[in-house]
Amino acid sequence: MDNEVAIPGGIPPVEELLESAVVVRLPMRTRFRGLLAREVMIFAGPAGWGEFGAFVEYDDAEAANWLRAGIEAAYLGPLPAVRSTVTVNATVPAVPADQVAEVLSRYPGARTAKVKVAEPGQHLDDDVERVAAARAVVDRVRVDANGKWSVAQAITALRAIGPVEYAEQPCATVEELAQVRRAVDVPIAADESIRKAHDPLRVVAADAADVAIVKVAPLGGMRATLATAEAIGLPVVVSSALDSAVGMAAGVAAAAALPRLDLACGLGTGSLFTADVGPSFLPDDGRVHPRWFDAGSSLISVDDQFVAPPDRDRWWRARLRRCHALLQRNGQDT
Repeated sequence: MDNEVAIPGGIPPVEELLESAVVVRLPMRTRFRGLLAREVMIFAGPAGWGEFGAFVEYDDAEAANWLRAGIEAAYLGPLPAVRSTVTVNATVPAVPADQVAEVLSRYPGARTAKVKVAEPGQHLDDDVERVAAARAVVDRVRVDANGKWSVAQAITALRAIGPVEYAEQPCATVEELAQVRRAVDVPIAADESIRKAHDPLRVVAADAADVAIVKVAPLGGMRATLATAEAIGLPVVVSSALDSAVGMAAGVAAAAALPRLDLACGLGTGSLFTADVGPSFLPDDGRVHPRWFDAGSSLISVDDQFVAPPDRDRWWRARLRRCHALLQRNGQDT
């Protein structure tokens, strides 16, 4: 899909981005997505701060979308909001069941929980117990397997787990999602099959999903996210990509700008960090409020202990140069 949005004057020079760039390593409360700390680069532009935080294992072609999203934030700023708050879900990592209530206590007022399942090294019984523990605290539970189950495993697991709001990316491929959707009564949500796909609309053509999970950074920005959501035509959940407060600001801005938003969004993950680049988006009565880190914001103050070491700083700067070159080569203005 061609969702690029032009910046007046074109993509900014790479040296301009690097001049204000800071690489941070943000510690996390518990292991999430295999990480105990999250590295991201932030940089400033005329409209505010942007984030470049593609996961380190992603290749440059995929990471370039994340850079495009950061440039959009820093140079174009947020979209006009149509709502003043965004309802969010709690996020429960693959912790033991007896720790679930403690995790949920960090999301005051949240009535929906997304529970991670299919963690390598764990068993289905762990998933069943974790989900049951979440059900004891909140009204609605959704599960996320990050594509780690086979079709047979997904069908067995979802029947054992029982009713949930939806199962997010139970299997890796669109075809597998369609098979699972036909075999179970649980609604299916597509995440990686949208944000990592060359054609995000395949999930619709294959009748493979009931819900679309959209993430601003992987899709290339707030405006691209809204265009993708409109084209897909399914109920939408805007989620974070384990963003810092800067990246989260763009996610919340996109959610606040959607014409329709009926489901809780995955934009409360600031609770997973013990430190952030600015005030985290922490839920209040299960909601977060849109706000923006403008270019002169004094809120962007990174403690020296959270600045990434020199070798990681060099790695990120080299990566930004490569991704910037890709955006220029592909003629993408953001």
